[in-house]
Amino acid sequence: MARALSLVRHEASVDAPRLALGDDGLVERARRGDVDAFEQLYRLHAGRVYALCLRLAADPVVARELTQDTFVKAWEALPRFRADASLTTWLHRIAVNALLERRRGEKRRSARVSLADDEDAAEMIVGVVAAPDVATAIDLERAVGALPPGVRRAFVLHDVEGYTHEEIAAMTGLAAGTLRAQLHRARQLLMRALSL
Repeated sequence: MARALSLVRHEASVDAPRLALGDDGLVERARRGDVDAFEQLYRLHAGRVYALCLRLAADPVVARELTQDTFVKAWEALPRFRADASLTTWLHRIAVNALLERRRGEKRRSARVSLADDEDAAEMIVGVVAAPDVATAIDLERAVGALPPGVRRAFVLHDVEGYTHEEIAAMTGLAAGTLRAQLHRARQLLMRALSL
């Protein structure tokens, strides 16, 4: 499992130096309303943002929607981007917030519409999705995708993307201790899924 994780981390970090080279000038141009500059930023960063969204959501359709939401919000917030962190980190934070916002909306909707029979059916579906099969145990991406959302988010941001507990806490609004517990749980579930 450690080898597979290092491969995932390596794939995510290969493009990092190339991405950082042209960001500053493009960001400044995009801040002044240059759509072409923002389009170039999109081309440079969309793949990584999509990969993060896919790992967090475990659904390609939702990941595409979150990627679009991320770049729309980035365009709107670009004048306020202070460059305290790298553009990649800023975009990842927007993506995580978009996912959390989406989940809060889904919870509110389901709470308003939910019926007792629907809850029983939902519990059965969750049980089926959470139980990894043999094919899932072989494929790390599928195993990560089968994790519950909270622990998956902690795992992806820490072990795959390389953020510290404190950085993740700032992104998500959760306590660092909670994130450590979620990360521990994610690792346990992955080891169990991958050892089948």
